[in-house]
Amino acid sequence: MRVPAGSSRTTDPKAGKVAAICDVAGPEDRRTTPIINPVVPRTINTPITMIAIFNARMKSPIRIETALSHIHMSANSDSSPHGPIRFTATPAHAGQRIDRVLADTLGTISRSRVKTLIDEGRLRGDKGPITQPAEIVRVGAVYVLDLPAPIAATPRPQAIPFPILYEDADLIVLDKPAGLVVHPAPGNLDGTLVNALLAHCGPSFTGIGAERRPGIVHRLDKDTSGVMVVAKTQLASDSLTTAFATRDLERSYLALVWGLPTPLTGEIEGAIGRDTRDRKRMAVVEHGGKYALTRYRTTRAWQTSLALLECRLATGRTHQIRVHLSGKGHPIVGDPTYLRRVPAAAKSIEQPLRGQLLDFPRQALHAASLGFKHPRTGRPMNFEAALPADMRALLQAVDSYLASA
Repeated sequence: MRVPAGSSRTTDPKAGKVAAICDVAGPEDRRTTPIINPVVPRTINTPITMIAIFNARMKSPIRIETALSHIHMSANSDSSPHGPIRFTATPAHAGQRIDRVLADTLGTISRSRVKTLIDEGRLRGDKGPITQPAEIVRVGAVYVLDLPAPIAATPRPQAIPFPILYEDADLIVLDKPAGLVVHPAPGNLDGTLVNALLAHCGPSFTGIGAERRPGIVHRLDKDTSGVMVVAKTQLASDSLTTAFATRDLERSYLALVWGLPTPLTGEIEGAIGRDTRDRKRMAVVEHGGKYALTRYRTTRAWQTSLALLECRLATGRTHQIRVHLSGKGHPIVGDPTYLRRVPAAAKSIEQPLRGQLLDFPRQALHAASLGFKHPRTGRPMNFEAALPADMRALLQAVDSYLASA
């Protein structure tokens, strides 16, 4: 160990560690000491020089242990614990944000991860689900955080067919089938689009974030079909991520909805956040949501019972089109999340078409087109995907029973 000039060092016989003691050469609460030839982790094959940052203000192991004394984990506790974790707030936690308290106390997950878990509805308090990461902690309150099981760090390649619209060294554009999950997650650990891309592209992924993996720059819901673009290089990932963030692209969706919107062409504006009554749903909210704007145009209408809309996103929020259309009173046909009762428009439709519409097994939503500038050349590119077979068959049935207005 090298100790900066003007400092000395002592050895703590109990800890068996060398501690740097700073004098007039610098501040007493923070010092930087290079450590030569440290113990090298098994995953590292070459020696490295590490910089150890000592901070006199950081919690000691004793204080950390005390903080964790209020945490009760399930029996399935290991280096990556999952399952319910029960936490009882003490006077030391009172008045602080719940996300900060949980992150600081657990010490194994970040504050942003805690926020995500709260958004997913995985935190409950004495009075039900906790919906706001900024909720203030009360003394004696009991919280239960449900930590999902960790998923494999590296998804495995799986030969899953999918239609390819375009591919080059930087990106791949595809027509995602309905029913295909984009990325591995609890409940869908494999059989996803990422698994399929790993098998299809293989070594052509040149590295994104130092890993050979597909760059997922946007997503479609599992049961939404249509055009997607995936980056194969870091350059493409950075460029496309920026394009989606700044809305410097064009994309349109086709949605079959109940009823006839008024006006036939318009905009739907409303902030979107988690539904406080059901954390698996999103909703238009007055507080705590993110601004969202959807533009729509009626392309076909069947009396006042059904309409086929073209939707364009000015923002990109979770379930945005589905939430906005449902909030306007025109839920998407087949939507299992935002269509909870038989819509009034269905009463004017005779059987068997009414049953066919009500039993449609997914939301009738399709990403019809996507346009962007190529990350390397800057050349404008536009792609379209035809309606999938199930939506075409449904529209043919509608045409057979209802006169198109």
